[in-house]
Amino acid sequence: MPEMPEVQGLVDYLAGRLPGLTVTRATVANIAALKTYDPPLDALVGARVASVSRHGKFIDIEADSDAAASLHLIFHLAKAGWLRWYDQLPSTIIRPGKTPIALRVGFSDGSGFDLTEAGTKKSLAVYAARDPADVPGIERLGPDPLDPGFDRDALAALLAGRRTQIKGVLRDQSIIAGIGNAYSDEILHAARMSPYALAANLTDADIDTLFAAMRHTLTEAIAEASGKPPADLKDAKRRGMRVHGRRGEACPVCGDEVRSVFFADNSLEYCPTCQTGGKLLADRRLSRLLK
Repeated sequence: MPEMPEVQGLVDYLAGRLPGLTVTRATVANIAALKTYDPPLDALVGARVASVSRHGKFIDIEADSDAAASLHLIFHLAKAGWLRWYDQLPSTIIRPGKTPIALRVGFSDGSGFDLTEAGTKKSLAVYAARDPADVPGIERLGPDPLDPGFDRDALAALLAGRRTQIKGVLRDQSIIAGIGNAYSDEILHAARMSPYALAANLTDADIDTLFAAMRHTLTEAIAEASGKPPADLKDAKRRGMRVHGRRGEACPVCGDEVRSVFFADNSLEYCPTCQTGGKLLADRRLSRLLK
């Protein structure tokens, strides 16, 4: 799933190309991906792009229209979605149901992009909105961990009293926006913290370490994504992972074998030596450390 660093990389790439261009087409190929009907998606046609920004994992393309106030094309790439950029948008006809393309958007200089989604389980979401806050997923977002106003004490306040495993807290978009399965693994590895540690039980020193690991991991990943075209962002993410997706490989810090815990639809990776005192985590959702 694209997370904050890759989404920010896409935002930076689009922000360097779209402002000032006019939307010439917005074609939905997978109607299930379109979550709004008012304003209609085609209201964006003829509008000029003003800015591109990010809300958590949502990308927001704001466009100004002569007919109304600004409109927003907002999308969330979900687990298997991606953005494919074209300097010259193809003229081929999109056939609904026979393509991984969910949305095609074109601009006045001939460029454009497709939103694609792999697999049979489709959850990519597209919205046309007058205000980003009208999108339920954005309205529910917690603070952005890289916002200048989000400091160590803000993190401590969010964790206080939560009898929830820290892995789940980091992934919960209503608590902290933008972090998913991959970067929560990476942050916890950098913090040398068990994914099953309860948020409410973290000491002041633990919170200091977690906050520093979060800032460093995300800032470093965004820097790595910066300036890369969409086609290169996935590989850049994989190269930067120390434990996530590296089951069976050696931990780059201590050399121990990276282990996995499998759930219904995903897994987490961790290093026993770095994070759990050498103990293995049982492979079930509500596991405790094996004794």
